[in-house]
Amino acid sequence: MPTPVLRVVIPGLDPSLRGKVREIYDLGGDLLLVTSDRISAYDSVMPNPIPQKGRVLTQLSRFWFGRMRHIVANHLITTEIDEIATRLEAAGIRVDENLRQLLEGRTTLALKAEMFPVECVVRGYISGSLWAEYVRAGGESSGVHLHGIDLPGGLRESDKLPEPIFTPATKATDGHDINIS
Repeated sequence: MPTPVLRVVIPGLDPSLRGKVREIYDLGGDLLLVTSDRISAYDSVMPNPIPQKGRVLTQLSRFWFGRMRHIVANHLITTEIDEIATRLEAAGIRVDENLRQLLEGRTTLALKAEMFPVECVVRGYISGSLWAEYVRAGGESSGVHLHGIDLPGGLRESDKLPEPIFTPATKATDGHDINIS
């Protein structure tokens, strides 16, 4: 099994932003987003990464941004390593075979855009911040209405929900994301 990637270092290029899971590098007119194998949950980074998670997330994003492009414009330029390597080399970064292998499949070249700070969360189970809100609202003893959604009473932490629900949240730069309706 491959060694998990906890942090991506591109010699000669400092990240302009380091998130819980991604490093973002400013290439002038474009951004390079590199997804690690770190796990973020409950507003923190978990100690044990999942090997290849960054590649899976990047390829899922590539699929959906490509699939939805005819509906709404998005920031995706490419995830193809040859194009990314060419762009890095044009910025004066030497892309050797080790760096190429590290970046391949986990890197997105993207247009700079103004971020709309909302995280889209689809939940199949009641856990995390939703569980905490459910308990505070009295859901353990009766049904509750949270974020425009009726939830049955008597659920236990991490129970499967009757159907998946969408619970967007603010994307906090620090501190906790806040669930919104």
